[in-house]
Amino acid sequence: MSAPDYLPGHGLLTGRTAVVTAAAGAGIGGATARRFLEEGARVVISDAHARRLKESADALAEEFGADRVTGLTCDVTDEDQVRALFAHAERTHGSLDVVVNNAGLGGTAELTEMTDDQWTKILDVTLNGTFRCTRAALRSLKAAGTGGVVVNNASVVGWRAQRGQAHYAAAKAGVMALTRCAALEAADYGVRVNAVAPSLAMHPHLAKVTSPELLAELTEKEAFGRYAEPWEIANVIVFLASGYSSYMTGEVVAVSSQHA
Repeated sequence: MSAPDYLPGHGLLTGRTAVVTAAAGAGIGGATARRFLEEGARVVISDAHARRLKESADALAEEFGADRVTGLTCDVTDEDQVRALFAHAERTHGSLDVVVNNAGLGGTAELTEMTDDQWTKILDVTLNGTFRCTRAALRSLKAAGTGGVVVNNASVVGWRAQRGQAHYAAAKAGVMALTRCAALEAADYGVRVNAVAPSLAMHPHLAKVTSPELLAELTEKEAFGRYAEPWEIANVIVFLASGYSSYMTGEVVAVSSQHA
């Protein structure tokens, strides 16, 4: 089954300001930034890769307007850079409404062969980075007192076992738990915190770090017989960021056709 037609925007995020991490390139973050712009939002994109970030920000600004797109380099393992990102969003747009924590790092290693450095690196980007950005987002949104939304990118691997993915699975399970706990606290000041859990969304970086054999095996498990396009995950993130999900918080929404 081929991917469905790309859906046009419907103004679901008109007038809102969003921060999207790891948004340079053709992955879920980049697709989310584009979808948010198509839905009327102003978007601050960040990424640890300065060159790719500038190329992405310039291209989006040319298409949607320089007043609606800015980019700032941010390594989510660096607290000072995280603080600078959120300060930039507030200073540039005067407010913050939506934060999408997309930054994550994958890899494959059998547990008996896994080094401390491999374990720590995955956890620091994927789980600790999400913690740092969620903390910064909630501090900003709480101070503003006007509500807001945080959407974290988890993974079905946080629920389902997969060989060679102990570090990544642990990190994504942590993102799920962080989402649920943060949602309880953030509800006190009108902020919603949810997560998406994709199964298999294809993008160039995934193809680089995953063997063709594993990708073929994972694709075969999907009920539609294909991987998701990054924009299909972004569509669900748009839903969670919009008023259509106003009574949802602390939820982890699987974006998957894999049920085994």
